[in-house]
Amino acid sequence: MARYTGPKTKIARKFGEPIYGPDKYFEKRNYPSGQHGLAKKRKKVSEYGTQLAEKQKVKYTYGLLERQFRGFYARANRMKGRTGENLIFLLESRLDNIVYRLGIAPTRPAARQLVSHCHITLDGEVCNVPSVIVKVGQTVGVRERSKSLEVVQDSIKANAAGKYAWLEWDAAKCTGKYASAPERTEIPEPINEQLIVELYSK
Repeated sequence: MARYTGPKTKIARKFGEPIYGPDKYFEKRNYPSGQHGLAKKRKKVSEYGTQLAEKQKVKYTYGLLERQFRGFYARANRMKGRTGENLIFLLESRLDNIVYRLGIAPTRPAARQLVSHCHITLDGEVCNVPSVIVKVGQTVGVRERSKSLEVVQDSIKANAAGKYAWLEWDAAKCTGKYASAPERTEIPEPINEQLIVELYSK
């Protein structure tokens, strides 16, 4: 299996950010792993290294493989406007990410699993493809027979409705609407997309 399934905290420590969400283990050791993790004098990172690290961070954050990421970047590059912002917009519009943002799943990997196991609907129809791009105006919901799942119920209770301005949540129906395209300033992920654009522009 090509997708990373190892310790999440190890990756978070590598980038110095809790990219998978709140992590009590990362809070205890928020420095790179290894015997030199706490060393003050670390090797200076080149410009290319900084750009590559930013790209890798985004890949891990959204759970993408290299080929998938290149495909999203190529698509963003063909769109009007700034390529970097287009890329983030496309990643945020993925079905698994929308499920996560709506609070139906506690993490993006959990959201991906819910979609893959046919627990999620898109405009009322079951969709099991996590990478589908949800369009503005479309509705994402939990399949009727899946609403009683413990992971879904616990996640919905733990996440306050209306957390993101571009999404509308209907608690009674367990459905959410992709109401509008998010502004870059509304997306909370600490990503410097310009570094990724510079990396692929070489």
